[in-house]
Amino acid sequence: MEKACGLHCTKINNIGVKIGNEEILKNVNIHIHCGELTVIIGRNGAGKTTLLKAILGEIEHTGNITFVDQKDNIAKKIKIGYVPQSINVEKHMPTTVYDLFASCITHIPVFLRKDKKIYEEIKEQLKIFGADSLIDKSIGDLSGGELQRVLIAIATKPTPNLLILDEPVSGIDRNGIKEFYKIISKLKSEYDMSIILVSHDLELAKKYADKVILLDKEVIKDGKPEDVFKSLEFKNRFGELT
Repeated sequence: MEKACGLHCTKINNIGVKIGNEEILKNVNIHIHCGELTVIIGRNGAGKTTLLKAILGEIEHTGNITFVDQKDNIAKKIKIGYVPQSINVEKHMPTTVYDLFASCITHIPVFLRKDKKIYEEIKEQLKIFGADSLIDKSIGDLSGGELQRVLIAIATKPTPNLLILDEPVSGIDRNGIKEFYKIISKLKSEYDMSIILVSHDLELAKKYADKVILLDKEVIKDGKPEDVFKSLEFKNRFGELT
C-alpha cells in the first residue's frame, strides 16, 4: 500500500462542556496530524473521558471537529473509529468474533446464516492485525490482547479519519502491549491515520507518543513527550517523571 502524502489532519476546535454551572472542559483545541499518535494525559477529573464523549457526540458541547483532506477540503462530519477501554463479555459466551464483527458492518441478523462473502471480507480485515485465526473463536475465550486486535480491526473498517483509543492496554501483559504498539505503528505508517490515545500510563506515553496533550479542563501543555514531561505544568500535576 502506498503511503498517503501526509497533508490531511483532524482539528478539534474550541470544545467546551458545561454540566449545570460547572465547566468541565473549556476551549480545548487539538490539532491531530495524520500519521501521528497523540496521547492525552491528565489527572483524574481532568476531563479526559468527557472530551472523548464530546468528540464521539455522546454529550452536548460547544465547538466542533473538522477534517481537512489533502486538497484542503474541510469536512465537518468525519468518520471516527473508537476502541473502548473494555467491553463486557462473559467467559465462554457463544458469540464469535465473526458474529460481533458482522453485526457491526451489516444489517443481516448473524444468527440466521453465515454469509460467505462477509466472512471472507471480515477475515481479510482481521488478517491486517494478525487476528484472522480468531474469526471463529468465542469472544469470551479471547485474551486481552486478542480482543484488542479484534476491536481495532472493527474500528478501522472502513478506514476512519480519526481513531480514538481509550486506555487500550489496560489489563494486557507486556507481550500484548508490545504487539499493540506494533499495530499502532502500522496504522500510522501505512494508513497515515490520525490517532488519539487516552492513557494513565505516563511511561508508555513517553515511549510511544509523537505528541502529548496535558489536559486539565483545558489544554495546559502540548508538544513532544520530552518537552511536556519536563515542563513546569507537568511537574505541578505529577511531579518528576524519571
